[in-house]
Amino acid sequence: MNKMPERTGPRINQLIRVPEVMLVGADGVNVGVISTEDAIKQAFESGLDLVEVSPNAKPPVCKIMDYGKHKFQAQKKASEARKKQKIVEVKEVKMRPNIDTHDYDTKMRNLEKFIGKGDKVKVTLRFRGREMAHQNLGMDLLQRVKADAAEYAKPEMEPKLEGRQMIMILTGK
Repeated sequence: MNKMPERTGPRINQLIRVPEVMLVGADGVNVGVISTEDAIKQAFESGLDLVEVSPNAKPPVCKIMDYGKHKFQAQKKASEARKKQKIVEVKEVKMRPNIDTHDYDTKMRNLEKFIGKGDKVKVTLRFRGREMAHQNLGMDLLQRVKADAAEYAKPEMEPKLEGRQMIMILTGK
């Protein structure tokens, strides 16, 4: 049971097994409907390959091109697209309900820097001991953070309480 490996990509040259094809020349000019054998001969005479561009059309559309070069260009394009992708990280800024103004300003500068780089920011407000009795102070603080960051960030997740901490996620506009 020696099977041929599955081919990926378009069929080329002898792998095209339909009686006739719509041929597009190497210069991009539509030649018309001709037999597959004649199309393959024309491709070999010009030193190029016959590549099936649109297999589902009636008759299938084939183009005369350098398949190796075409494959290389597609690979290069995909590689460039991967390079330009930005992986969005979630940065965390931790606060306490009774945070001092200078500490708050420092945290807000960090938050602005993270969002400026394209990351999401998770603002975590941790309650300890009797601070749990004053959750309204924590909600007020997170609303203040949201208002102060409104010009460059929008909330992806509104403030909510999870156990002993209140969490809000901000993302860039």
